[in-house]
Formats: sequence, structure tokens, C-alpha cells
Amino acid sequence: MAVILAADVVGFSRLMEVDEERTHAALNTCNSAIAGLVSKHSGRIFAIAGDSFLAEFASPVEAMRAAIEFQEDVSGRSFDLPEGLQMRFRIGINLGDVIVDGGNLFGDGVNVAVRLEALAEPGGICLSSAVYEQVADSDVKPAANPIKDRPPFRFEVGHRSDQRPASFRH
Repeated sequence: MAVILAADVVGFSRLMEVDEERTHAALNTCNSAIAGLVSKHSGRIFAIAGDSFLAEFASPVEAMRAAIEFQEDVSGRSFDLPEGLQMRFRIGINLGDVIVDGGNLFGDGVNVAVRLEALAEPGGICLSSAVYEQVADSDVKPAANPIKDRPPFRFEVGHRSDQRPASFRH
């Protein structure tokens, strides 16, 4: 069992069409940020492909903390992108069985995380019910499309008005 975090840039092809150099620079900034946050929360990135990455964690709570901090970091940056364009990520997190092959992971646990990522709103996080069950004190709203008869949960990362650490809201 492993906790898998899958992340992908929203509209990356469009961003590259409009301004390849600035989009690439923004992606490099994001990749550096996520690498530090994954490490900070005791995880490891095991795959990077273009504008997406996969990370493994032992703890659902640490995966969620990394995801929240990353989404906040990205949303708080003013990347040097053309007006009206933003660098935003979708993130999916799943707890499931994986096959370990060297430093890479495969299997249903990874596949479900990737499918959850596709369900997340831009700038949001979508959790499997297995991850949600491990995380306390969250305000959640089930997504419309269940995956393998288990409903995922969608989250929007945001700050509370009193500026306490990020919370989930729907």
C-alpha cells in the first residue's frame, strides 16, 4: 500500500502555444517547489512526464499537506505569463496497492490517483474515499463521478478569513 499523489498542469498545451519560454520557466519553478514540498513531507517523486508528476507518500496526511502547500504556493505566485493566463494544477491523491519495480510504481493505486487528478477542479485536490477516511477535520463534497464504485471527494484549497492555515472548502 502507498499513497500516490498525481498532479498535472491545467491547459499546459495552450500555455506553451501562447508563450513557450515563460511557460517552461514557470513549470521549472513549480517543479522545484513541489520537489521541496514532497521531500519536506517525507515523500518522493517517482515519475515526471512533461507537465505532470507522480509522488509516493507513506502517510495520507503528509500527502495532503504537501498538496495543500503546493496549491497555495502556485496560486500565490505571479508567474511572468501573458495576461489572463495562469499556471494551475489539478491534484489527485489515492491510497492503494502498487507494484514496485526498481524506483517506479505501477498498478491500480497509481491509475486511480491519475483518474482522480483528472476529476479535480483547476487549483483543486480530489481524494479517494480511502484517503479521506484517513484525514480528519475536512469539509468535503463528493464528486459526481464515482471511481470503481468508491466516491472521490473534491477539495478547493483556500485560506480562512482569519488567516489560519489552509482549510478545505467546497
